[in-house]
Amino acid sequence: MIMHTLLQAGKICNTHGVKGFVKIIPWTDFPEVFENFSHIFVEEKKYNIEKVSYKKASVLLKLSGVDTVSDAEKLKDKTVYCTKDELGDLPQDTYFVADLLGCFVYDNEKLIGKLKDIISTGSADVYEIEDESRKCIYLPAIKENILSIDINEKKIMVSIPEGLLE
Repeated sequence: MIMHTLLQAGKICNTHGVKGFVKIIPWTDFPEVFENFSHIFVEEKKYNIEKVSYKKASVLLKLSGVDTVSDAEKLKDKTVYCTKDELGDLPQDTYFVADLLGCFVYDNEKLIGKLKDIISTGSADVYEIEDESRKCIYLPAIKENILSIDINEKKIMVSIPEGLLE
């Protein structure tokens, strides 16, 4: 069993070429972070990274021990994980989804609920907040709505737009 803190980094969507490259849809705002990885995990198996390149919005990886199209095919549709320590420091006001999920969400010191999920819409993320009655509130994660985030306290201060809770 792997004892690292693993984060989802993307999904292998296809093979690329005939030498065992895999094509990955990255689940990060910074796909170039794959260049910092010495290895990734797929289904708890560690693969050293031999080469990283890019094609449009995809990351192409050559993994050790994956040398043929047939080898790469076996990894298709699998989630790729990385260790948190290999990601390095995030830019200011940027957070790992895993750190945000489960945070308590407050509006003017009033507990609204817990952050259940983050939905990526392309233009802005949407925070899915579940209240005590298991009802969900969907809050666009824009500067006007998200006032502060304290990961250590597991606390997110927000400003709920008028009419959203009705």
